[in-house]
Amino acid sequence: MNTSMHPIIIIGSGLASYSLLREIRKHDQDVAITIITADDGHAYAKPNLSNAFAQGKTAEALAQQTATQIASNLNAEILTRTQVTKIDVTQRCIHTNTTNPIIYQKLVLAIGADPIQHGVQGQAAEHILTVNNLDDYHRFRATILGKKRITILGGGLIGCEFAHDLAHAGYAVQVVHLGPWPLERLLPKPCGQALSHELEQLGIQWHFGKTAKHIDKNEQNDEIVLTLNDGNNIKTDVVLSAIGLKPRTDLAAKAGINVQRGIVVNRSLATSHADIYAMGDCIEMDGTVLPFVQPIMHQARALGATLTGTLSQVNYPTMPIIVKTPTMPVVIASPQQGVAGDWKILPSNNSIDARFMNESQELLGFALMGQATGLRHALTKELSIT
Repeated sequence: MNTSMHPIIIIGSGLASYSLLREIRKHDQDVAITIITADDGHAYAKPNLSNAFAQGKTAEALAQQTATQIASNLNAEILTRTQVTKIDVTQRCIHTNTTNPIIYQKLVLAIGADPIQHGVQGQAAEHILTVNNLDDYHRFRATILGKKRITILGGGLIGCEFAHDLAHAGYAVQVVHLGPWPLERLLPKPCGQALSHELEQLGIQWHFGKTAKHIDKNEQNDEIVLTLNDGNNIKTDVVLSAIGLKPRTDLAAKAGINVQRGIVVNRSLATSHADIYAMGDCIEMDGTVLPFVQPIMHQARALGATLTGTLSQVNYPTMPIIVKTPTMPVVIASPQQGVAGDWKILPSNNSIDARFMNESQELLGFALMGQATGLRHALTKELSIT
């Protein structure tokens, strides 16, 4: 089948999709591009969802451009509120709930990730909120209006950022976290304990080594009772689940595309099927899932070149993670999983400089807190050299 006259189709309208659109247009102003999205297609910075409330920002304020504006500026067709129901790899087309089948020249899955299911049982389980897009954020703001107590499930990156933001906004915040300290997968113990201590100074209460098991709601006063695995109860007004994200893979799996933790791609972001690519939070590359902004930008540059005729591969530089907890700023460059070495901690007033070193004293990772975050650029260069 000759599909050269058909569009490049991108499914999704998040940072990955729009970054790729811009990169393609740097190489080719005319190739037909169709973006299909289940939401309204507004462009926004998803990382801002976890620190926008204290700044008084509404969902409308976070939206940077409408789908109509983007389509006009970048010469693309954007189909909003359109759900892709099937990928037919044999006929090289996609099916949606609003259009006839659309044949693709190339297909890109930029479909993101979904919140991990919290697993909490009880008649009030439906009241547990997640914030994964602008619509979720709008609903969350409306729900917490006039409330005082918020309980967050999960003390990872997003949980810590939400806890910090909501505490600054004046809410009484409690965090239920299975790990022994916040961000335990990224931070060594001294750093995690320092972060939890600083957030406690904002009034945040931690429940480490705990999970939520059951949730009930008193319909008379709207009070929520959250029961933990140790039998203790937390009385709260709102529960927000922030226990992590899981790549969206169902659409790809049903089409016979190779899926493991995420949609499996090679360094050129190609999937197991010809002319189908994937990028962003939905992918798994070299056994790794990287749901962060910086990898997406590198992916967009490489795939933009590939889709316009120059085969390119993704090569990531060192990409430190910045945790948005201004009371105690945190920057992390995690060592590669399984690499041998030890953390060396250099604490000082209002800061921690933690470096992961091997036997040869080569720097393999770091965690910087407080004033030590000023070392980020120098240590990133040292990591790149190593």
